[in-house]
Amino acid sequence: MTELSSNLIVLIEDDLKLATLIQDYLQLQGLTVHHASDGKSGLTLTKEVNPQLVILDLMLPKIDGLTVCRELQKWYKNSLLILSASADNMDQVAALEMGADDYVCKPIHPRVLLARVRAHLRRHKTSVSDNSPADILTFGQLTIDLGKRQTHIDDREIKLTETEFELLWLLACNPEQPISREEISQSLRGISYDGLDRSIDNKIVSLRKKIGDNANQAKKIITVRGKGYLFVTDQWSSS
Repeated sequence: MTELSSNLIVLIEDDLKLATLIQDYLQLQGLTVHHASDGKSGLTLTKEVNPQLVILDLMLPKIDGLTVCRELQKWYKNSLLILSASADNMDQVAALEMGADDYVCKPIHPRVLLARVRAHLRRHKTSVSDNSPADILTFGQLTIDLGKRQTHIDDREIKLTETEFELLWLLACNPEQPISREEISQSLRGISYDGLDRSIDNKIVSLRKKIGDNANQAKKIITVRGKGYLFVTDQWSSS
């Protein structure tokens, strides 16, 4: 695997006309985009160039997008954005639970896609430049290390996606106060919350599962009706 290059994106899309449009548009904005037209070559390309962001279609030949998503989680550490014609909630939930950081439906305006892409690239730039040892939060058995992008509970590392880590960090930096979906969307994506997008809620569900928080009786990250999500500080002692 190569060293990670600045502003490097892998686009895995079998619609060649759409792929060309996306590739040309993003490259006009100063980004470098490598394209693969099927899931198998997309996995190979991603490992070869180690991009900051993968844009992945779900309906792909050879290896489908959800399988690609699952395989990437074994070694790929950066952002993964799903770009799919499917608006089905189950597809979105499956992709996000498998580790995708974002999910957008086709058709999408190029400027909107660019905004999503830049938000993910900004997050990566911040993560690699901010390695201060002071950026470590500890609550009981929970430790969140911003510089190393690692989360531990009772000395056991919890494997989180990029977005899950950013979400946990945001909540933990604002303990005991509800963070609205609007604040989360602006912080994680750089865009306003439209009131309909359920990806934030899906990420909360996935995050709760990984940190051992009961989805039906959440105690560590709780829902405050009408206000958002709240990180509880005294629920992280070893059970």
